[in-house]
Amino acid sequence: MPVITRFFGIVIKMYPNDHLPPHFHAIYGECVGMIDIKTLEMIEGDLSNRALKLIREWANKYQEELMDMWNKKEFRKLEGLE
Repeated sequence: MPVITRFFGIVIKMYPNDHLPPHFHAIYGECVGMIDIKTLEMIEGDLSNRALKLIREWANKYQEELMDMWNKKEFRKLEGLE
């Protein structure tokens, strides 16, 4: 599973042949979450509100690029939050 970015201990990944809806995976320590690219809502998982807020801030900035990667299955690294 390609790593898209890392920031503040959070790792963002995408599977090449994952199921719908378009989403990415976020890992923060022992916690994980699947985040819908269109709505930025957590589909499933146990991420804290604090981690989810940071993930949404990052994903909002790269939402178009994330959708493009999902559709084309061409993954690349993106900058994290600073």
